[in-house]
Amino acid sequence: MNAEKSGIEVAVVTGLSGAGRSTAAKCLEDLGWFVVDNLPPELIATMVELGAQARGAITRVAVVMDVRSRAFTEDLASIIKDLDARGYKPRVLFLEATDAVLIRRFEAVRRGHPMQGDGRLQDGIEAERILLTPLKQEADLVVDTSALSIHQLRAKIEDTFGSEAASRTRVTVLSFGYKYGLPMDADLVMDVRFLPNPFWIPELREQTGLDGEVRNYVLSQEGADEFLDRYHELLRLIGAGYRREGKRYLTLAIGCTGGKHRSVALSEELAGRLASEDGTAVKVVHRDLGRE
Repeated sequence: MNAEKSGIEVAVVTGLSGAGRSTAAKCLEDLGWFVVDNLPPELIATMVELGAQARGAITRVAVVMDVRSRAFTEDLASIIKDLDARGYKPRVLFLEATDAVLIRRFEAVRRGHPMQGDGRLQDGIEAERILLTPLKQEADLVVDTSALSIHQLRAKIEDTFGSEAASRTRVTVLSFGYKYGLPMDADLVMDVRFLPNPFWIPELREQTGLDGEVRNYVLSQEGADEFLDRYHELLRLIGAGYRREGKRYLTLAIGCTGGKHRSVALSEELAGRLASEDGTAVKVVHRDLGRE
């Protein structure tokens, strides 16, 4: 039974301590997976069953496991076989790294290894590597993170576990009024007060940038179309860089004086242009529309 038949996809993320499980978990969350960290092995099947019964609310479950759980390797191996028998076909991602890299990472954060006990850091790494060998041999994907940056690891996980929709860049175009303050969550802020303000035209004052007359007035002003063309081109460059760095969420703020006319009209127009690009999901938010 595949994910389409069972209604849910299941992944198990495990591997050596310090090899990148936390990064993998965050990446899977960004891709839309419901991630549970260090769930006791005996509860995994129950968790998956509950997800399958959620009527579409949960379609992808990832369980991150490490040696902190008792009887880790034996219990987890049996649970994976049980899930497979139930038709969920879990995919197992195993992360590893060289001893030298793991030692450097542990020393950088000044933490001990979970299997170190009273011994040396090297002892804990060796013990864990031996313990996890059976799981590594059964894993669907083994990734050595020794020479990978965080962004390269994210890219590998996205290639394996990401859907086309989940890996899309999600852009929010936010209009606002400077008189009400800058938006705190904006990645990029653009000031469009260089354009004439429709507020000073009596027949346009009570309308907004969502109305055709205001939109046409704003977009017909000298510099408006050129601004949109050049800003759109700049966003293509920035967006490509963000994707390479693993950033999937981008908030673009466009401000005018009151957040009612110019910023609204230009936000709608820019969003339309961005939405036409492959790999981009766009929504528009007008923060100050409706304020007095």
